[in-house]
Amino acid sequence: MECYNHLQLDDRRTIFRLVDAGRPVSEIAAHLQRHPATIYRELRRNRHHDEHPPFRGYFPTVAQGKAAARRVRGAKVARDPLLASYIVDRLAAAWSPEQIAGYVRRHRLAGLSISHETIYQYVYGADGRRQELWRYLPRARRSRRQRYARKPRGVHIPLANTIGERPPEIGERTSFGHWEGDLLAFRQEFGKANLTSLVERRSRYTVLAHNSSRHSAGVMAGIDRHLRAFPPALRRSVTFDRGTEFAAFVVLKARLDITSYFCKPSAPWQKGSVENSNGRIRRFLPLDTDIALTSDRELQAIVDRLNQTPRKCLDYQTPYEVLSAQIALLKTG
Repeated sequence: MECYNHLQLDDRRTIFRLVDAGRPVSEIAAHLQRHPATIYRELRRNRHHDEHPPFRGYFPTVAQGKAAARRVRGAKVARDPLLASYIVDRLAAAWSPEQIAGYVRRHRLAGLSISHETIYQYVYGADGRRQELWRYLPRARRSRRQRYARKPRGVHIPLANTIGERPPEIGERTSFGHWEGDLLAFRQEFGKANLTSLVERRSRYTVLAHNSSRHSAGVMAGIDRHLRAFPPALRRSVTFDRGTEFAAFVVLKARLDITSYFCKPSAPWQKGSVENSNGRIRRFLPLDTDIALTSDRELQAIVDRLNQTPRKCLDYQTPYEVLSAQIALLKTG
């Protein structure tokens, strides 16, 4: 397989000499054994523009500097102070690079355009590291790395109501009212308090509930209390993993007519919506949080922030907007 090599300073000096001698692009390309488009692109992108005619034109050292600057990680952001300032502001507001890029593209803000990958490159580039922008990312990692699977959990729930028995509409997200649930635990030295996280699959709307322990009766009571506030059409099913905290799932069926489904053993990724949401929540409530000292008001502020952040999977609408629109339809119907 043939490998492409960038033009080097010696190549650019040759281009300058031949252009200055009036040679056509086709001849320059043949001399350098390059495609003519490469030479045209080089002359267009790396030409020096100056208000004084004698200083305009193609110069090899200037062209080399321009080309090198474009290859710096996150250079597009670094070259635009307005764009850099906006990105830093949104990162500090807990938006992900993908959310920032999508929102800018959807709303055409000030004619700006950026990809999430360029934002990541800026964050992990020299300027971003100097500002420690990695602290604002969802996982707050100092360097990018691959994600690893969660450790498998034991089988505590019988194989009845497995995820394979769910109606196709749940997996395809074609209807509302289907939730995923999980438990967010914290360091043991802070006690047994924890949180239940719930995510509505279609809208990605998030709910958080305090629990004093992992006892299933209390966990289910919290789910009952929070989902009861929604119309019946918006609380039809919930998918859990096989943790013991969800063993009393029959309570939800009896009280709210909610059907429970369970992931296969050692497969929590089958409830990917809530797993993804948990990662977002950890930005505000890391493992070393004493959750017993976190008030319901503080918890609600975090939930509101999550539900009012645009999501790529919703075409950069917010979960609140999507679920509110569905509630309005139910009221008018």
